[in-house]
Amino acid sequence: MPKKRKAYICQLDHDDEDTAIEFELEFQSTLTNAERFKMMFEMSDRIKKMLIRNGHRKPIEIITRS
Repeated sequence: MPKKRKAYICQLDHDDEDTAIEFELEFQSTLTNAERFKMMFEMSDRIKKMLIRNGHRKPIEIITRS
């Protein structure tokens, strides 16, 4: 049976970058390396799809020098 995780939700009354960073670091410390890499690749794919959808990403181009 999978291990249940604590729900991590950061609710702030006002913008507080230090508290948000502390929260994120605490959350990341609960993950295994494999989970962190999986999360990183998922976010990377999400960003790539968003860039392609908005026309900001070009396919790899071969540049010839003469």
